[in-house]
This record gives sequence, structure tokens and C-alpha cells, in this order.
Amino acid sequence: MSDTTLLASMVAVESAWLDALVGEGLAPGECAGADLHRLVAVQDCEMLAVGAEGGANPVIGLVKLLRERATPQVSRWIHRGLTSQDVLDTGLMLATRAVADEVMSQLAEQVSTLTALATTHRGTQMVARTLTQHAAPTTFGAKVATWLNGVVDAYQQLAVLTTPIQVGGAGGTLAATTELAILAGGHGSAVEIPAKLAQTAAATLGLAIRMPWHTTRTPVTAASDALVGCTDAWGRIASDVVTLVRPEIAELSEPATGDRGGSSSMPHKRNPVLSILIRRSAIAAPSLGATLHTAAALANDERPDGSWHAEWDTLRTLGRRTVVAGAQCSELLAGLQVHPEQMAENLARALASNGVLSEQCVIADLVGKAPSANYFGAVNTLIAESVDRAKQIVKEHP
Repeated sequence: MSDTTLLASMVAVESAWLDALVGEGLAPGECAGADLHRLVAVQDCEMLAVGAEGGANPVIGLVKLLRERATPQVSRWIHRGLTSQDVLDTGLMLATRAVADEVMSQLAEQVSTLTALATTHRGTQMVARTLTQHAAPTTFGAKVATWLNGVVDAYQQLAVLTTPIQVGGAGGTLAATTELAILAGGHGSAVEIPAKLAQTAAATLGLAIRMPWHTTRTPVTAASDALVGCTDAWGRIASDVVTLVRPEIAELSEPATGDRGGSSSMPHKRNPVLSILIRRSAIAAPSLGATLHTAAALANDERPDGSWHAEWDTLRTLGRRTVVAGAQCSELLAGLQVHPEQMAENLARALASNGVLSEQCVIADLVGKAPSANYFGAVNTLIAESVDRAKQIVKEHP
């Protein structure tokens, strides 16, 4: 999602499209395998960004740059049949695919960690808390199982995310490539050529194929929903951790790494900074997703004015923050310190001082019997079901 990577992604789109034109006989053979990547450099990013104001997008400047630096035989065929939105949308989908793959790897690691944690602590007793107050006895394994379910939900949503190529041409009608095919002649039905070009370029780029989506922004909103779903799941975990690491509760501790969590003025403090940073991302992500949904709703005509432009940095910011939050959550879970003795002590204090067994007593009174000794309900069954579900979904979407 960096400037340099997005630039490389857009050049990859132009290169894949040029090769597709050659493959269908619509561009001369000397264009085959043209190395467009060597025509751009890192220092071009700032120039293209500054120049983008002149045309409201950076692709116009990129195409001009590529044509100026390519050989004459190649230059005139670069970008033929595409429009700026095709290149930028497809470049963003390439970047989004890379983010999705990275986050999927993070989630898979977290599923494994949480599965082991839930199993290990299925019998670690603690007091449940609802609306900030002691509620009923539970186990830490049951709490971890709820974390696991959220992470698995995020994994499942991201696993089915589709990142498609965008090829529509100036008005989304593929008119330019159809014209090329007609004028070239001898290539079968000219109206079928544009679809074949899109399929070839998509295969080269590792993207899915679909009809032009210039103003149907489902691929963008689907990506944002999947990424926000990840930060939701991680934020929920971090919210529990920042509560349970409080000194007066002390049931968990974050991984101890060097001076992390230190204070500039109070040497005794060790702040739960991983959870704090994860919560930061979880708090900020939904508004980014909302911006992308608003942009999708306001995409008008055959090419949108302004709403499309609002997507670029929003999606990139969301992608970067999601990857970072995912790495932080993986580190948090891998090194999370559990304090079963403190959990047991807090539970014993709750049992002695308030009615955390009131639910069992009410049920027992209802049937005219004494409460049973089963304080923990069906937590082991719930944990086992969560673990089995996680394994099944990862198996379905490896």
C-alpha cells in the first residue's frame, strides 16, 4: 500500500495489458515482454503525485512517462484500450490482494494460537463479567473461545474476498479494444476479443475477472468490510486484555519485551501498549470503511466524480493499519501471560462476597431442589465446538 508499491502495481497492469494485446495480435510482436518496470524509478512517485492534480489522478502522468521512456515501437501501444480508472482500480486490487494474503496468514497463526490457548485453559476457573460487574463462574478457556470465534469469522470473510481486474475503457463499454479488434480483422468475432484480453491480463496479474465496475464499487466495499471485520475481532480481544491487566484484577499480562510499555514520568508503570495500539486501529477502521461505503453510494454516471478519488488513500490507510494491527495481535496472543492463581483468587472472592451463583439458585428453587455443583455449565462443550469450527473453516479455506 506504499506509494512505490502502488506505482509498481500500476506499471504491472500496463505491462499485463500490453502483453494481452500482443497475444491477440492487436499490438505488434516487438511489444511482447516489454519491461515497463525498468522505465520507472522510486523518485518518480513524487513527480507523479504532484502532477496528478492536473488530471485528478496519477495515471495520466504515468502513461505519459512510460511512453516517453519506451522505445518508439512499444510507446504508441502502451495503455491502448484502457482508461485511467482501469489502471488505478486494478493496481489497488493488486495491493489489496497482497494485504489480504498477509492478513490471512496472520489470522491463521492466531487461530492456531487461540485453539491451543482455549484447550490449555478449558479448566482454568475465573469469574465472568457482564456490564463491568461480576456475573457467574466461567473458565478462561471459554473466554478465549469467544476470541477464537471472532477471529474465525474474520478469517472466513477474508477467505472469500474477491479482488477483480478492472477493464472497461473510457465509458465502461470496451469500445476502444472492440475497435482495435474490428480494424485488425481475421480474429473471429471482434466483440469477444475484449473479454479475452481482460481474462488474459487478469490471469497474468492473479486477479479475478468480472464485468467493468467503474461505478459499482462492491470490490472496494467488500475489501473494506473484510478488513474492518479483522480489526473488530482484534479490538474485542484487546479490550478484554486491557481490562484484565489492570493491577486490581491482574489476571493477564502482556508479553514482556525490553522497555515496552514504559512511562516517561512513572518508572513503575508497564502499560499494555500492544492492546492499546490494536484498539486504536479498531476504533479508527470503521470510519474508513464508512467513507468507502459513502463513496460507493455516490458513484454516479459511468465514471464517478470525486467519490472514486476519495477511495484511494482511504483504502490504502485501512490496509496498512490492518496489517499492523494484525501483527500486533499475533504478538500479543503468542506471548500473553495468563495468571490462573489470580483468576482463582478473584473468583473465590466473588463467590464469598456476592451472588455470582444466583442464577443457579434461582433455577434450583424453580424445581424445588438444591443447586448442583456444576458452576461452569457447558463451557467445555462450547470450547470444543469453537475449536472444531475453527479447524473446519481453516481446512475449507487453507
